[in-house]
Amino acid sequence: MNFSNPVFAGCFIYILNMKKLLFFCFLICCSFFKGFCIDKIEITRVDPPNWWVGMKESRLQLCVYGKNISNSVLSINYQGVTLIKVNKVENPDYIFVDLDIASIAQPGTLDILFTLGKEHRTYKYQLLKRTGNKDSKPSYGPNDFVYMLMPDRFSNGDPGNDIVKTCNETQLNRDSMFYRHGGDIQGVINHLDYIKDLGATAVWLTPVQENNEPRTSYHGYAITDHYRIDPRFGTNELYTQFVNDAHDKGLKVIMDMVYNHVGTQHWFIKSLPSQDWIHQSDTFFQTNYRVTALMDPHASEFDKHKMTDGWFVKFMPDLNQKNPFLARYLIQNSIWWIESTGIDGFRIDTYAYSDLQFMSNLMAAVKKEYPQFNAVGELWDHSVAYQAYMMQHSKILGAPESNLPGLIDFQLCFAVSEALNKPMDWTDGLTKIYYTLSQDFLYAEPDKNLTFLDNHDLSRFYSVVGEDLRKFKMGIGFLLTTRGTPCIYYGTEILMKNFSDPDGKVREDFAGGWAGDKLNKFTDAGRTPAEQDAFSFVKKLGQYRREHEVLRTGALTQFVPENDTYVYFRSNQTSTVMVIMHYGDKAQKLVLDRYHEKLAGYAKGVDIVSGNEVSLNSPVELQGFSIRVIELKK
Repeated sequence: MNFSNPVFAGCFIYILNMKKLLFFCFLICCSFFKGFCIDKIEITRVDPPNWWVGMKESRLQLCVYGKNISNSVLSINYQGVTLIKVNKVENPDYIFVDLDIASIAQPGTLDILFTLGKEHRTYKYQLLKRTGNKDSKPSYGPNDFVYMLMPDRFSNGDPGNDIVKTCNETQLNRDSMFYRHGGDIQGVINHLDYIKDLGATAVWLTPVQENNEPRTSYHGYAITDHYRIDPRFGTNELYTQFVNDAHDKGLKVIMDMVYNHVGTQHWFIKSLPSQDWIHQSDTFFQTNYRVTALMDPHASEFDKHKMTDGWFVKFMPDLNQKNPFLARYLIQNSIWWIESTGIDGFRIDTYAYSDLQFMSNLMAAVKKEYPQFNAVGELWDHSVAYQAYMMQHSKILGAPESNLPGLIDFQLCFAVSEALNKPMDWTDGLTKIYYTLSQDFLYAEPDKNLTFLDNHDLSRFYSVVGEDLRKFKMGIGFLLTTRGTPCIYYGTEILMKNFSDPDGKVREDFAGGWAGDKLNKFTDAGRTPAEQDAFSFVKKLGQYRREHEVLRTGALTQFVPENDTYVYFRSNQTSTVMVIMHYGDKAQKLVLDRYHEKLAGYAKGVDIVSGNEVSLNSPVELQGFSIRVIELKK
């Protein structure tokens, strides 16, 4: 290059200066856009999505999620609402905002101002008015007969939501027990009259919150959004309509709640607020499923830790309720569902696997707002004492106050299954039921236990009793006449059968719930004679129980089983019902002398199922493998 040439040199200097100018402009632009990006306020979601004025607990904690939201400064100006604190956590995409909503606060739109640099954004948060007098609203309990179902397998009322393209699982396959079948909330609504006709007074659906997993999440126990109904089941609005429609028909609604774990695709699992949001370790470890470690006075800390902090299964991250922000999130979510939908109670999944102090705090918070609200916890173990340990006001030494009204009574379920499959002995057969109920002294309120014969995790009851319709009736008769809150699993009333290996075999579709089904078991005409016999038996006792308080809240008096026969009574000030269970192929006559204390003053009775009169002045005829439910008459 000839730099001595003045023209060439001038051009070179000009080009060089232009490059410097362009580079300087580039730096300014980068700085501008960098500042723009830093100052951009993103709010992806706020949970709870709304709240109410007039709640007994004035404190509310908002979980705000958005890109680098922790860089924002917050302010509010709303009469009766005070911003207490903005809590930052490890992940800058989260803040937890503490508000106090005083009693003077009125319903309206709360403007929350987010400021970041020169940018301002107002988030409009709705404070609603509470509806109805929910403080005194009765919850479900021993006055009720619960019908439990899995929405995906019960009835498809809206084929339009069978496949939702925004969901991870888009395959519908009724021929596979592992995929979704298309049942939904509308399908349940369509058959509320069927449930009511059976004598049921409450409906329990397995979880309906969003389960957006890649596969096998039809059951609902892998929640991915706590505030959203799974779109393949319906919408939040449809669920509220379902609750209202059920109430209009005299049916209560129980919501299945899961606090121990979530699905891997949960939005906050994909972006953890903090590392201690879930239980984590260098290598995966699973729970030992030994609830006994929590009560055992000799238990090792290793076993206790593995029980509570180990994951239930590998595809369900285990939540750490000791994290105060997560605990508050779950508690407020529970209250939000009650207040926004009007549900009547909870069934709590895998109760003992969660932190027990958290569970106690949760129930205390719920009962603070709704004193009559009921909940039962799932405790699948092998001792009456273990169950009693977990219930509120436990009489067992060292038991913490759980605030949990009742439990799902697995021990009584196991006792019935054994009683109907073994000859009577000192502790076996029908005596097993007697011994199990004799331990009710361990409970403060045994009547609040949910009693059952089978469910979505256990073998179908009809299969358990060897497909013997006589034994089936014995079990159903006991369920609907003993103490507690009885619950029947969908399809049990029409003799649906199978063993739970795997679980999908006991989660088959209810025939007639899908357009094009060859049979419709929701109707008399669609059932076989045996199915109709079973259905009529359940219906007869279910409706009788609904109409007669004595079988719901009457005192239980049982006699030591003898001669293959177990006898007990339910009685109150106005009525007495005698129940006789007889195990064995041979018919026999029951001499009534030893039951004089309950029969005094009665000369006859009416067999509730057959309607026939029964004389109490002579031995009662008993058929092989039978149950008789007799209303005593003066």
